[in-house]
Amino acid sequence: MTSRRLILTGALAGLAAPALAQQPWPSRTIRLIVPFTPGGSTDGMARIAAQKLQEKLGQTVVVENRPGGNGTVGGIAVAQAAPDGYTLCSSASIQVMARWVMKEPGYDPLRDLVPIARMGQGPLLLVMNRDRTPRTIPELAAAVRANPRAWTFGTSSLGSAGHLATIEFNRLTGLDIPIASYRGTAPALQDVIAGNIQLMIDPILAMGSPTRQGTVRALAITTPQRSRAVPDVPSAPEAGLPGMDFFSWWAIWGPRGVPAEVVARVNGALREAMREEDTVRRLTELGIDPVAETPEEFAAFIQRDVTRNAELLRLANFQPE
Repeated sequence: MTSRRLILTGALAGLAAPALAQQPWPSRTIRLIVPFTPGGSTDGMARIAAQKLQEKLGQTVVVENRPGGNGTVGGIAVAQAAPDGYTLCSSASIQVMARWVMKEPGYDPLRDLVPIARMGQGPLLLVMNRDRTPRTIPELAAAVRANPRAWTFGTSSLGSAGHLATIEFNRLTGLDIPIASYRGTAPALQDVIAGNIQLMIDPILAMGSPTRQGTVRALAITTPQRSRAVPDVPSAPEAGLPGMDFFSWWAIWGPRGVPAEVVARVNGALREAMREEDTVRRLTELGIDPVAETPEEFAAFIQRDVTRNAELLRLANFQPE
């Protein structure tokens, strides 16, 4: 009798395991890993995404900051996570550039991460320490040529939109202002405010508030048109830099092997959220245009963006670190 009970118990246990494995997703907390420090544009967009996903999916979504290695520390954490949809990456355009700015990034974001949803894009701001005297880009260029050692750019990370836009700025102006890389926007911005470095280009989402508060001076946005988020800041052509057209973008990825149904659920939730009136208004105030596209459209966009940025790095003779 005992052996028959054991056999029956084992059979029931075998039936229970698949039933548990097939629980509807999501049935527990989702982690949204941000590969950068709090306080920057990437963190800000991640928190908007987390709120919307929590509303749409009916499950807790927590943001976990894992900075370091130009986004690779957080990226690797997601790439190595179980592909069950409970660990996702919320990052910016930098996330796909690791292979081009680092000698040994530790993973390949184009191979090891699955594009799920692009949420928005927006221009960047060229800001300067407020105690410096230039008011236009030609005045800045003249000041740099007169005393090149007195000027340094800060950037949140190598491969970020701000870093690439800074390289483009140097190319278009014919300058060679050195670029200091930081572990995120917040520490770089603090050094601009303190005067330890003089210049920085970063998304309006992070630079808009200090610009409006007067803690830094904005010389231009990096697109041909002004932004409603900072209407008093001239466009790049107005400020004396025609040809400058750069923006950042933000998105969600999952680890390779994440189920297609999870990709579809997250993408659908965010596409719906990015069309909602309150989201559109909130992002527009931050200088961001909402984006609602399919995973396939997002993957095609990545290929175009990487091709353009890799060519920019090649023209600048950038050497991976």
